[in-house]
Amino acid sequence: MLRSPAKHCRDCGTAVDMRLPDDGDTRIRAVCPTCHLVHYDNPLIVVGTVPVWGDAADRVLLCKRNIEPRWGKWTLPAGFMELSETTAEGAARETDEEAGAQYEIGDLFTLMNVARVGQVHMYYRARLLSDQFNPGHETIEARLFTEEQIPWDEIAFRTVKETLERYFADRRSGRFGFHAFDIA
Repeated sequence: MLRSPAKHCRDCGTAVDMRLPDDGDTRIRAVCPTCHLVHYDNPLIVVGTVPVWGDAADRVLLCKRNIEPRWGKWTLPAGFMELSETTAEGAARETDEEAGAQYEIGDLFTLMNVARVGQVHMYYRARLLSDQFNPGHETIEARLFTEEQIPWDEIAFRTVKETLERYFADRRSGRFGFHAFDIA
């Protein structure tokens, strides 16, 4: 579900009008009738990692969620990107916060457009430096899984499932690529 548009101007507090801005924009926007500030609703960016362990990189770290949505379901360490950080910095921060893992971040692996909810999800490959984890308050448990052990029916989000499927397919082929696609 998309976020609801701004109701009040973030600069002066006046109730906004939903209309075409006077600058030639072609989309209905929240426009302040007092200070004329145009409020843009842009997608949220979700960033995370695919942390793997072992010489064969055959085990993936998953975190069991201790927050909604999807409490108790398994996910890759990920979350919303913050202002003033790069996508890689955000992915690293989320991996630290959710898994308490020691790792080396790698290349961008998946980029998924989830237009129906106004989000873009990005996952980086990461190599774990230890199999010891110290999960934060958003995680019930952090655990390593082989492909066969992954609780596929208990994965929290489709973007996580798609990323995991591509990781294991690339691992079997012996060649990792970059995967960009849309989630309908």
